[in-house]
Amino acid sequence: MKKKETAIKKSRSSLIWLLAVAFIAVTLLLFCQFYFGDSISSKTTFYPNTHINGVDVSGLTKTEANNILLSSLSENKEKLNITLTSNQKQWTITGDDLGFLGNLEPTLNEVINYGHEGNIFSKKKIEKKIKKDGLFVSVPFEDIYSGMEEKLENIISEVESTPKSSGIKFDPNANEMFSKTEPQTGKIVNRQVLKSEIAKFIAGENLSEIEIPVVDIIPDEDFDSIINNISLRSTFTTNYSTSSADRKSNVKLALSKFNGMIIEPGEEISFNNTTGKRIKDNGYKTAKIIVGGKYVDGVGGGVCQASTTLYNALIRSDIEILQVNHHTLPASYVPLSFDAMVSEGYADLKFKNNLDTPIFIKTICDEQSATVEIYGQPLENGLSIQTRAELVKILPHGGDDIITDYKGEYENKVLYRGEYYRLKFPQEGYESKGYIDYIKEGQVISSKEIRHDKYLPQNGIIVEGSSTLEDGMTLPSNSVRYISPQKVTKEAENNAKSKWNIQ
Repeated sequence: MKKKETAIKKSRSSLIWLLAVAFIAVTLLLFCQFYFGDSISSKTTFYPNTHINGVDVSGLTKTEANNILLSSLSENKEKLNITLTSNQKQWTITGDDLGFLGNLEPTLNEVINYGHEGNIFSKKKIEKKIKKDGLFVSVPFEDIYSGMEEKLENIISEVESTPKSSGIKFDPNANEMFSKTEPQTGKIVNRQVLKSEIAKFIAGENLSEIEIPVVDIIPDEDFDSIINNISLRSTFTTNYSTSSADRKSNVKLALSKFNGMIIEPGEEISFNNTTGKRIKDNGYKTAKIIVGGKYVDGVGGGVCQASTTLYNALIRSDIEILQVNHHTLPASYVPLSFDAMVSEGYADLKFKNNLDTPIFIKTICDEQSATVEIYGQPLENGLSIQTRAELVKILPHGGDDIITDYKGEYENKVLYRGEYYRLKFPQEGYESKGYIDYIKEGQVISSKEIRHDKYLPQNGIIVEGSSTLEDGMTLPSNSVRYISPQKVTKEAENNAKSKWNIQ
């Protein structure tokens, strides 16, 4: 009896176990069928209440939605009219300005796959929310129309502006020469927001016009400290007290072109371009100039003294010189190798601001002298710059040349052979070098050679009459004395050094 009861119990237990396994298997089968079946079916059509560019694609397949959208967007292109505004200006983009691409695949894939990640419960939750609130998507206009990006960038270029930091106002004639100009706020377009607004417009949202989203860019600066750091780097003066009024006028006029000039870092300046053509219409007057080793009258005479004064101020300020030329004859107002001859067409003074900050030029001219001052960031603490000339050697002159006045050009001076008139004294020439010395605490810490010039010697010229003395006539006494070719002596070298202030 007990064996029979035990067998019945085992049979019941096995049955319960089999029923449990069967229940689990059926449940799993139903779950998988529901889960995977739902996943497969839902991914082939769009959720209910889904809209793309204003078109309801609920329950449609991707192909069906693609065809409907292409037709709608192509039709809408013909009547597309987008108005963009910014700061009371307007721009219009129409469908005629654009081409049609219709690349809807990326957007359709993204929308049809939306909400299908995760488990069945999260997906059902998303599906329920879409049915209630709707899913509204816009195709990026870059995938619909061609040419829109180019049109937008052209419009944006008119809207955007680069921020401008405060500038330095330089008035060399004011008590306070340096002051700050007001900064200008820049503008940059938020392209991402603009594109989003255009996509909404194309999708059919009720927008009459689109205000271009602009972000202000305020320059970051500290110009007060820059202004406070400007100092006098160098000054140089030449004397013209014995010059004619017209020559002084030319020097003043040329230097006035530089007065108040601001030269930015890396900027190059030409003296000739700045001063303009030396013609009477530009205010230049006739004065002595050097041509071929001779002083002759020429419009703009004296301008070389202006360029020389500027040149010496620049090199004492350690500004880079790009081009400089010497005269055929030494200039009396500066040491050898420190003149700066200029002539339109073939000789110029050019320089470049090699500093990290601007330099400023002030010129001062009165009836006695001309001065140039260079301002900018101060020289290294305790540093000063001086110039130094070196006489390499004297180039001896060849004495006097005697010419006969056959053309009668000097008949008011001489008529007969044996009569002499000195037209020009011989002048010795020089080979010289120019140096810049960098001095700190009274000691030269470095030097560099910046010039090596030759001022060629000039022979003297004596004019003799060409007519033969008639019988019974005698020549008056003549004070002209013939000068022989020069022999260079130690005394001559000492005299030259003293004349040109060379140590």
